[in-house]
Amino acid sequence: MTDPTAPGIPEHPARIAYYGDDFTGATDTLSVAVRGGLRAALFLQTPRACDLTAFGPLDCVGVAGEARSWSPQEMGRRLPDIYAALAATGAQAVHYKTCSTFDSAPHVGSIGRAVLLGLRALRQSTAYIVGGQPNLGRYCAYANLYARAGQDGQVYRLDRHPTMRCHPVTPMDESDLRVHLSRQGLDRIVSFGLDKLAVATPDTLNAMLADLPAAVLFDVLDEAHLAAIGRLLWDRIARHAGGPALLVGPSGVEQALLAAWPDKNRQMAARCPAPAPVEQVFIVAGSRSPVTAQQIGRACDDGFALLGIDPRRAAEQAGESDGGPYVRDLADRAVQLLRTGRSVIAQTTLAEAAPADSGPKLAAAAGRLMHQVLRRHRMTRVGFAGGDTSSLAVRAWNARALTLAYTLSPGVAVCAIHSDDAVLNGVQLMLKGGQMGPQDVFAALRQGGCVA
Repeated sequence: MTDPTAPGIPEHPARIAYYGDDFTGATDTLSVAVRGGLRAALFLQTPRACDLTAFGPLDCVGVAGEARSWSPQEMGRRLPDIYAALAATGAQAVHYKTCSTFDSAPHVGSIGRAVLLGLRALRQSTAYIVGGQPNLGRYCAYANLYARAGQDGQVYRLDRHPTMRCHPVTPMDESDLRVHLSRQGLDRIVSFGLDKLAVATPDTLNAMLADLPAAVLFDVLDEAHLAAIGRLLWDRIARHAGGPALLVGPSGVEQALLAAWPDKNRQMAARCPAPAPVEQVFIVAGSRSPVTAQQIGRACDDGFALLGIDPRRAAEQAGESDGGPYVRDLADRAVQLLRTGRSVIAQTTLAEAAPADSGPKLAAAAGRLMHQVLRRHRMTRVGFAGGDTSSLAVRAWNARALTLAYTLSPGVAVCAIHSDDAVLNGVQLMLKGGQMGPQDVFAALRQGGCVA
């Protein structure tokens, strides 16, 4: 008898299965899929057959992870099983979803290591990397990555970007993705440049594949490029034998596939529902990004109360199951403020720099703080700001899955939590990367604003 809790190809296989190397990025991909008309769910653990059945037929199956904070050794222990579970969904394409700025390093969050493990697990010789996501201001030209600073800011080459070049964990000092990923062990990357995209044909790609490169990196500047890449990818997917194709990059991967979807049996693009305003929201901000700092400043102008988190004290007590006396005291103070009717942001963004090794501990403390506040003061809508903070904080909750509630802005999804914990089940959760969202993102979460 088949074990319903075991991984296995469901009756209605997915077309795409993806693993997000952090939670905020994984929810952006969920948003792209749903808004593109796909039936999609984002699981917080690799889904079993019974998990897939519970959500009905799915075109796109996501798994939210935190590989961006893993060492290469940790990746070697855990990613092969994750790739196997993604392949077990029956998907034609498996996507290793990276941050749109590809921030990673040889010692932590190594995309190169993740790709090599994926090629081995899926028994493929070549991975296909989509180098940009224009709707987020991420562009790849002749293998060099460019990124907008904030939602409406200037575009910089990545090694000159004011935030990414001095990222506290993975500073990006190289804009050529071939060089960047080769430092992480992924050699033999060939560039499918803008000149080739202008006249892109399957024969062009096939000629490049004759030398068996480890990866093909596609340039991206606009939606027309995404559509051209999508046509090439679907052609390769149709030719693949022995396992799903390995695709790599931000949600531009799904955007490319959707732009050239090979059949018409998907819904019309899902319209953003009109979310109702809520009386108040509670935010935990762990991002060190100056964009998030500016958003916090705007929220204070919009009437939010600010609660500072001492990163050293929070990290020191993070090993305790409830976060220790310090987190309990923070929760008490947050609830007192919330009971006055105000929205509240608890943050380390404006604090002095935290100890270098405190990231996972701070994220765990953030998750415990959010859970304690929700236990004492019920709310409809809450949020985390900070990719690494979101990943590790939500992981501690043991929730089952997320589905899209609505898209607040490009790169900022608001999701419904599916959990056996009544405190969490049904709560709408915003997961925002440090650089994502408009200046008034926190007020927009309270007011129910969303993209059209």
